[in-house]
Parts: sequence; structure tokens; C-alpha cells
Amino acid sequence: MEKRGLNNVYVISGLTTIGGLIQGFDVSSMSAIIGTDEYKKYFNKPDAVRQGGITASMAGGSLLGSLVSSWTSDRLGRRDSLFIACIIWLVGSTLMCAVQNVEMLIVSRVLNGFAVGMLTSQGPILIAEISLPHQRGRLLSLQQWMITWGILIMYFISYGASFMGNNGVFRLPWGLQMIPAIVLLAFLPMIPRSPRWLASQDRWEEATEVLARLHGKGDTLDPIVVAQIHEIREKIELERQYQSTSWLELFNKRNIVRVHCGIFTHVWSQLTGTNAMMYYIVYIFQMAGLTGNATLLSASVQYIINVVMTLPALIFIDRLPRRRLFIFGALAMGVLQFTQAGLVASYGHSVPGGLKGSPTVTWKVTNSKASKAIIACSYLFIASYAPTWGPLGWAYPPEIIPLYIRSKAVSLATFFNWGCNFALTFFTPPAFQNIQWKIYCVFGTFCFAAAIHVFFLFQETCGKSLEEIDIIFEKESIWAFKAKQEPSRLAADIEQAKEDLNVGKVGVSHVKQQEA
Repeated sequence: MEKRGLNNVYVISGLTTIGGLIQGFDVSSMSAIIGTDEYKKYFNKPDAVRQGGITASMAGGSLLGSLVSSWTSDRLGRRDSLFIACIIWLVGSTLMCAVQNVEMLIVSRVLNGFAVGMLTSQGPILIAEISLPHQRGRLLSLQQWMITWGILIMYFISYGASFMGNNGVFRLPWGLQMIPAIVLLAFLPMIPRSPRWLASQDRWEEATEVLARLHGKGDTLDPIVVAQIHEIREKIELERQYQSTSWLELFNKRNIVRVHCGIFTHVWSQLTGTNAMMYYIVYIFQMAGLTGNATLLSASVQYIINVVMTLPALIFIDRLPRRRLFIFGALAMGVLQFTQAGLVASYGHSVPGGLKGSPTVTWKVTNSKASKAIIACSYLFIASYAPTWGPLGWAYPPEIIPLYIRSKAVSLATFFNWGCNFALTFFTPPAFQNIQWKIYCVFGTFCFAAAIHVFFLFQETCGKSLEEIDIIFEKESIWAFKAKQEPSRLAADIEQAKEDLNVGKVGVSHVKQQEA
């Protein structure tokens, strides 16, 4: 029985998104460290391709972790998948802290990536399945906010460690990144299992108890609990008529549109160039003409903006249409990417062989006003991404996928996320070296393509229950801009549950019904 433990969905979601904090730690632990002399000396000054491989190895591990998590999630549950991921992260971080060479560094980052792949696919699923429609967006947005905090915290830890003057420059940050996983491990036994996963296992009494704890103050006959159980039961019975939960079901005509939208939410989020820019922000600011500590301090401002500008999403995401946020964010980022390309191309020049100590950076802007404008565009770019594609990238996929294939589809979408992350982190250093400012044009083009894609195919989900969203994708036009916006059905179901309770149509035996 699921009776004891944490009951507040905000606290539970905050703990569940520690996986995002861990992911953020990885981003800035590399971005702040790769420019230090100690790192370059210890790892024999890795060239652009070798550094790309080191950085991308984490994403490579995440590819595998996100796929494996679909198996553990369906069989063991969302919560137990997080437990497995934490153990793997601790092993990988231990190896990383004790690293002796590039090969050992890559292996440890693959292990860490495997853990992050599991955490970032299963954490959002658990949050989506315990939250109500009016709070789901902001709770899922916590994932991105925790990522931004992880980036910021680890960046300043790495910046402080950079003054140590020995191998502690990288060993200390890589050792400290174990702390969040230890915290999550300590609290996992108190986090409830997903009520929708429990229902899918025919553990209806436990599912009802969890919903009562989270949304009914322990009362299994609370109208909200009764209405949710009714919706979940109705949907599960319908899904069982399909008689298939295989991977091929993801590409059935009733699922292909929503699965492809879930995948491309992650794909476009990566192809905007945001994470590639985050990993290699030091290179970008060196290209803009900054040197020494000025580069690191300017990069820290970008990470602070990332944290602050994610806050509006937490406040307004459940009030504003998802589609408009997607489209606005993509268009704004596209304009800023092409603006940066124009500035870098017009006011910079080639540096054969690269800058001293940074062979990857083969282009430099010497005009001080242009440099400030480039840095300002970088800041505005992050300010556009943080309240739009950042949080929505994690919120949208788990809420549009039906329960019976949710774990597989979200894992597949996360797989594509990390596939794009791997490709971009691997190829961005060579891109800076060979096509220089033109990389901004590539990312800008992807941003505009994302806006067009959202306009045509991404259905609106704001304010809808997970079961209602299923109906939108099944019954509405495939063209999202033609879909009719209807009021939430859950509110009507709650009112109906109140009436049924008042006249005695619903009782404990009905709510806790076992499988027939």
C-alpha cells in the first residue's frame, strides 16, 4: 500500500527534478573547465575533435540510458528507475573524480550520461502522472529550472576551483556532483509511485490511495480523486482493447502524429543550438574578443539569466497557450542567431591556427562595440529560450503521449534529445574551427523551421488532463491550427463526481474496484 511518505506534489516534483540539477552540473563542469591550463595540460591539450568526443560521450551514454529506462519504467515503475539511475551516477562520478586519462574520462562520462538519460526521461513522466492539469506545466517546468540551477551552481564551483592551480581544478567539481544523487536516493523511499503506473498494473487500491494523498488530503472519496480514477479507468480499458504495447504501437496511425511531435519537441530544442552554446560558451566569448577571467565572468552572467528567465515559465506556463510560447521562442531565437552571424562575420577576421591556447577558435572580433553586441545577443538568446523551449521541451512530450506507450515514447523522444545533443556537442568545436560564424546561420535556420512545424502540427494542451489530451490527438484535425479549443472535461467530471457522491452513487467499493 502507498500510504506513507511525502504528500505535497511541489516537494515531490522538486526532488524528482534533481535529475535536471545533475544534468546541469555536467554542462557547466565541462564549459568552465575546458579552458583551464590544468585541464589542457593533464589531458594533453585535446584538439577540436578529441574535445568534442570527450564532451559528447556523456550524451552518448544518455542515448542508451533513455532507451533502457523504458524497460525499467514499465516493469519496475518510474520511481525505481530513478533509484537505479542514482546508483549509476554515483559510480560514474567516482570514476570521473579519480580520472587518470582521456579514456577513463570518456568511460566515466558515458556512465554518467546513462544515468542522466534515465533521470531525464522518467522524472518528467512521474511528474506528469501525479499532477493536476492546472499545475502540470509549472511542475514539469521545474525540470528545466533545476537544469539552469545545476549549470549555475557548478559553474561557480568550477570557477572557484580554477584558482587552485592543481588537478583539483577538475577533480573537486567532478566529485561534488555526487551530492544531488545522494540527496535523491535518501528521499526516494518517501516519494509515491505513479498512480497511473499503479493503475496500469491493476493495483487500483494503491493508485487511489496515492491520488487521495496528493489531491484529496487522504480522502479516497474526494471528488477530484473519484473523477481522476474514473478518467484513468476509462482510458486504460480503452487502451487494452488495442492489445499491444510493443514498440511498433508507437508508429500506429493513432499514435504516430503525437509521438513524432514528442520527438521533435526535443529535436528542435537541441537544434536551436542552446545546449551547444552552453557547453562551449567560453569559445564563443573568446571569439568575441574576451580573454582570461573576463571570459568566465561573462559566461556566468548568461547562466544567471538562464535561471532568472525560467521563472516566468513557472508562473505563467499554465495560463499561456503552449503553441504560442513555442512559436514566439523559436522566432526570437532565429532572429538573434542570424543577428549574431551578421555581427561576427562583419566585424571579425580569420585567425589561422586558432587563438593562443585555443586552437578551436579560428575567428576573432576586434571591434569592441561589435563584441558587446555579440555578447548581448547571446544573453537575449538565452532569455528567449529559458521561458519557452527550455521548460516546454520537458513538459510537452510526457503530456501528449497515452499511458500505455508513455514510457516507451518519452524514452524514445529523450533518446532523440540526447542523439542531437551528442551530434552537436561533438561537431560544434570542429564547426567553430572550420565554418566559424556560419554555425549561427545553421542554428537560426533550425529555429525558423521549428516555428513552422509547431504551427502546423503541435496541438494545444494547456489546461487539459492527460486523458483529455489523448482525445484531442485522436479526434481533432491533424492540423493543429484548425483544432477547436474546448473547455476542460475534468472540471465537469469533478462536478459530476460531487453529485454522484451526494446521492450515494459512488462508494469506497466503487473507487477501489479491483480488476474484474
